[in-house]
Amino acid sequence: MATNKSQHISQQFEKELQDIRSRVLAMGGMVEKQVSDAMEALVTGDADLARQVISGDEDVNKLDVSIDEECIQIIALRQPTASDLRLVTGILKTITDLERIGDEAARIARMALNLAEKDRPKKNYRELHALGQHVSGMLHNTLDAFARFDVDAALQVAHEDRQVDAEYESIMRQLMTYMMEDPRTISRVIDMMWSARSLERIGDHSRNVSEHIIYLVEGKDVRHLTVEKMEKVVKGGE
Repeated sequence: MATNKSQHISQQFEKELQDIRSRVLAMGGMVEKQVSDAMEALVTGDADLARQVISGDEDVNKLDVSIDEECIQIIALRQPTASDLRLVTGILKTITDLERIGDEAARIARMALNLAEKDRPKKNYRELHALGQHVSGMLHNTLDAFARFDVDAALQVAHEDRQVDAEYESIMRQLMTYMMEDPRTISRVIDMMWSARSLERIGDHSRNVSEHIIYLVEGKDVRHLTVEKMEKVVKGGE
């Protein structure tokens, strides 16, 4: 009888863990759309879409709080050990980064509103669009790695973050040149700089999530390490 009860509790606990993983992926999908819509609003000058992104940030925040509360309840009531505890704590860290990605998407949307009222550059924000596509792909790959608990895919995301950082620095140099060549562009370029900065931060948070994946799968803390050191730790070199 006791064995049956234990099995029932174990099955129920497993169901709770699966449910919370599904909710994290739902939050990830919501955030991914926020980023995509924010960039669409910026590039096309769609003020209505930008307002939708800004108002949608509240839904992301509510889901963040809800998942957080569920994780705390699991820790308090189930007292998970070993891998289950790593999963719950990894999820807590992951939703924090996803919520911050949502914040950055809303920030880009606010910049899109500002830019919609200004003259558009000849290149029509081509540089920002390219960076946005790269970052969106990086976020998508991160969420896919989380869905599959794929450590190799998580490591690849960390590699991609380097490329995003290089693109960001290149864009910032270009924007500084625009301002020096034509002071009339300063107001517009500053909004573009803030947008580029938000995209770079989304890349950083995506990398953070990849580090959480490695932690919850392997039990190894790879925060603050270079990509090379991350690979050595994961593959048992250190």
